Amino acid sequence: MENSGNYLSAVEDFYDERRMAALQEVLGRISGKSIDLYSFDDVTSKLRITGGIDRGLNDIPVASIAGSVSRYSDFTRNFLPRHDSDLTRWAKVKAAVLETQVGLPPIEVYQVGDTYFVKDGHHRVSVARRLKFETIQAYVIEIQTRVPFSSNSSPDELILAAEYAEFLERTRIDLLYPQAVLKLTVPGYYQTLLEHIQVHQYFMGLDQKRDITWEEAVRHWYEEVYLPVQQAIQERGILREFPGRTETDLYVWVSQHKFELEKELGWNISPEVAAADLANKSSPRLSRKVQRLGKKVYESLIPDALETNPPPGQWRQNLNSNEARLFRDILVPVNGLEEGWNALDQALVVARMPSVLLKGLYVVPPHNPIDSETANAVRDEFRRRCQNTGVDGSLAVVSGEVARQICEWAVLTDLVILNLAHPPAEQIFLRLESGFRTIIRRCPRPLLAVPGKVSPLDRLLLAYDGSPKAKEALYLSAYLAGRWKASLAVLTTLEPGRVTRGVLKSVEKYFEERGVESKFITMKGAPAENILSVVESEERNLILMGGYGFSPVVEAVLGSTVDQVLRSSNVPVLICQ
Repeated sequence: MENSGNYLSAVEDFYDERRMAALQEVLGRISGKSIDLYSFDDVTSKLRITGGIDRGLNDIPVASIAGSVSRYSDFTRNFLPRHDSDLTRWAKVKAAVLETQVGLPPIEVYQVGDTYFVKDGHHRVSVARRLKFETIQAYVIEIQTRVPFSSNSSPDELILAAEYAEFLERTRIDLLYPQAVLKLTVPGYYQTLLEHIQVHQYFMGLDQKRDITWEEAVRHWYEEVYLPVQQAIQERGILREFPGRTETDLYVWVSQHKFELEKELGWNISPEVAAADLANKSSPRLSRKVQRLGKKVYESLIPDALETNPPPGQWRQNLNSNEARLFRDILVPVNGLEEGWNALDQALVVARMPSVLLKGLYVVPPHNPIDSETANAVRDEFRRRCQNTGVDGSLAVVSGEVARQICEWAVLTDLVILNLAHPPAEQIFLRLESGFRTIIRRCPRPLLAVPGKVSPLDRLLLAYDGSPKAKEALYLSAYLAGRWKASLAVLTTLEPGRVTRGVLKSVEKYFEERGVESKFITMKGAPAENILSVVESEERNLILMGGYGFSPVVEAVLGSTVDQVLRSSNVPVLICQ
């Protein structure tokens, strides 16, 4: 055979294969990617063998043969020979195929996932590749592992599969919850998951004052910690913000972000809030990057007095609560002065609703220490007032410019309640310098301005002019009237071409459809004067109205109904964006 034309042709083919193998080795060194076959022992030790099944003789895809039991360094990943010593055996196999025209004898393989590992028949596989055979006969023993394996797996993916297998072996979570799939794309994070369970086990023991078994801890962590975060990720569509990542990746990132926020602020942060904030601050999507860059440029170039408002209704799109309880997290800025506690006293009225959390905020001047004696005294007083009324609250101390800090941290809450000690002034230039006006313009959440006396908030007045932001106030008035069992009156100041009786009819229909009883009042004249007059005559103790509707320059020059009401009102004003 060795002198036959088929054999000589096979020898030439072998050296051609060797040249291709040498080229692949050079490219592999340059790229840093391995060209070796997968090692059966290495893969199965990493993925944890759980059983085996003899599948008998089968036709298997040649392209899926990517591993070896004992000769994983003798051939490349696509079975090019790497040693000249294989010449004789390789050439005889190929020549025999050409002479007999009966194909190749069956090989012996182990199957792991969709990948085959050669036990016997390496030269036959190499020749089959050369001849472009699509399938080859093989005696197959299927090896079952804890984690599936693919012939396309990269080294990092193999490491991840090994870590996942170890995680499953230690937690048995795949047996406890067969539907659970906790896939990660970042090596090392499975150890983080194990640490989470260990910490959870420790605190469960403290809470229940007994030893907690590992299985108890795994079950409770999965049901009470992991699944709620996963649900928050799904409900908010956060996965779309991180292409190529998994829900378990985001569980780790959201948990870390939640921990960092709680450490910085001292607040209890829900998974939903942490997930939304993570997407806003860290999403790699181009639109998010452009948005973040644009915000930085805008804030550095545009004076506070010329800030534009958030789009109407955006606060509802980004809301941290569901519609059953709109105001779960309430931000209450305080300044440590006696008058500054008015907002907290008013917030304590709102916080008597179930499941409401108060998040206090005390802002110290830039570069000042946040653990000063004064700051600690404010923190203690905040805690004392909350405890005295049985309300869950905690105070964060941050450094910076007051208006910007309030608006930055408002995104972690649903409502801002702020003391109205210094409303926007009547004079144009003083009005432009108003910090309260800046907060209204920049605040991403509804804002409850508290002028002094605490209100029971049970007699509401909606000031409605048909504008987009007034429609947000309309929405909130219907919600609060139903939720708080409050009396509701609706004031419409008729203005030709803008507010008509047709607009009023649409409001009546809106409340009727929601089963909300309301009293309707129509007037002519100046809107701000009408609002204040009805508050007095109807003994209303909360005004709901839309925020600024025109550009900052126009409102600075012509004035605003919002500013006029804030300057004169002696009841809280809920400003809706």
